[in-house]
Amino acid sequence: MRTPLLLVALLAATPFASAPLAAQPAERYDLLIAGGQVVDGTGSPARQLDVAIRGDRIVAMAPSLSRANAARVIDATGHTVTPGFIDLHAHLEPLLQLPLMESALRQGVTFALGGPDGGSPLPLGPYMDSVRAVGTGINVGYQVGHNDVRRAVMNMDARAPTADELARMRRLVAEAMGQGAFGLSTGLLYLPGTYSNVDEVVALAQVASDSGGIYTSHLRKEGIGLLDGVGEALEIGRRARIPVLLTHHKAVGQQMWGQSVRTLAMVDSARAAGTDVMLDQYPYTATHTGIGVLVPSWAMAGGNAEFRKRVADPALKDSILRGIVFNILNDRGGGDLARVQFSRVPWDRTLEGKTLGDWADRRQLPRTPENGAALVLEAMLSGGGNAIYHVLDEGDVKRIMAHPMTMIASDGRLSQPGDGHPHPRAYGTFPRVLGEYVRTLGVLSLPQAVHKMTQMPAERLGLRDRGVLRLGAIADVVVFDAATVKDASTFTEPHQYPVGIEQVLVNGQVAVDGGKPTGVRAGQVVTRRTQP
Repeated sequence: MRTPLLLVALLAATPFASAPLAAQPAERYDLLIAGGQVVDGTGSPARQLDVAIRGDRIVAMAPSLSRANAARVIDATGHTVTPGFIDLHAHLEPLLQLPLMESALRQGVTFALGGPDGGSPLPLGPYMDSVRAVGTGINVGYQVGHNDVRRAVMNMDARAPTADELARMRRLVAEAMGQGAFGLSTGLLYLPGTYSNVDEVVALAQVASDSGGIYTSHLRKEGIGLLDGVGEALEIGRRARIPVLLTHHKAVGQQMWGQSVRTLAMVDSARAAGTDVMLDQYPYTATHTGIGVLVPSWAMAGGNAEFRKRVADPALKDSILRGIVFNILNDRGGGDLARVQFSRVPWDRTLEGKTLGDWADRRQLPRTPENGAALVLEAMLSGGGNAIYHVLDEGDVKRIMAHPMTMIASDGRLSQPGDGHPHPRAYGTFPRVLGEYVRTLGVLSLPQAVHKMTQMPAERLGLRDRGVLRLGAIADVVVFDAATVKDASTFTEPHQYPVGIEQVLVNGQVAVDGGKPTGVRAGQVVTRRTQP
């Protein structure tokens, strides 16, 4: 017998009829970040939201989610919750020895792009397999480096490539792009990239462009010649039809201080004309690179053996010394031996942390550019080394940071306490922006700073599900105290982790808890081809 329609209606109106819906199991979460101020990475103002995570994804965001449904709750009351920070310029060379990547992780970095300044593992694919095998504390990706490509084909020759050599270099770039490189990086200040011309770089950048990659440029000149260096990078981007990133943008040396006004105007003009150009920057008034940057590049052509031959020739040695004096006075030397601070000196560790002036004092030499040049030459002949160069102006740092196309990146090398005397950017870049340039100086608002650390770099790399907090995004998350977060690393005491970074989640797993690393290696090797 059929149930009368009136009875059906009565049953539907009773509480009993809704019981099966109420009995459905509640949605469960692996982790709930509750009560925090969410700055989602888009530049939007903070909102108080709970963030629920299951597996490696964000599955719910709302003003109030049930804590009873979560296997673990992180109480973020009074704290800020953001996407994990993305470092577009990271020196990951020690990764296999430091797989936890603690100096980056404890800053809140959850993705780092390696292979900058023209230097990368080659071939790239097998190296990335070794990284996968060891496991990493954060996510990593790579660019293919022009210097290593050129060296593999042309050694240290200071000349243009033949047609066959250029074809071989193009094949190496294409191979790396096929293995998942995000683009081509150049270090046109460094060897052997400095021996290349624009046509060579355009030809290689076109290969990266054909695969959807980007072009990251360490400019040929960042001091005298800076404007030409920017112009060259913009020309490469225009001719190769490739997005350009002017990396660690700066104006080196007192003669160039303030010239960021002009370089940023060049960026704006190029963008208006159709070139897709952006910048990244670290928040310090000092650079860091090899001591050989003070040596004229012609002296290094052909490699170390040829360099030593030239030094043995009195006339050539005199020319080399004059070139070093020029660079001390006008470029990385900053006109003062005290501005060159050694960071890594394998043949004399007692010099680490000391300046070129300190070394002159030790030798009882006047602090003249000529004596400094002689010591630089001695350092090169002893095996080289690295140094911090205190040659930037705070006004340029602020101006570049505030530009709407500038992102934050460290240029830091993976570091561990006790190993050398690194630039403090290795430990403090991202917390320094949040503490100094947001909270203290007000150069950026908190949402602006987070945007420059998260969504902007994610979009530059085509990372669709990283760099934002939203439903379905990968759960790379940072929880920090906006009132206390700051860097602790200094130029005199660099081996110090930042404060105020409370939790860091990498692919949904808690990698930093209560400010301390948990030891979990939740990172992945992310490629341009396979990134989620």
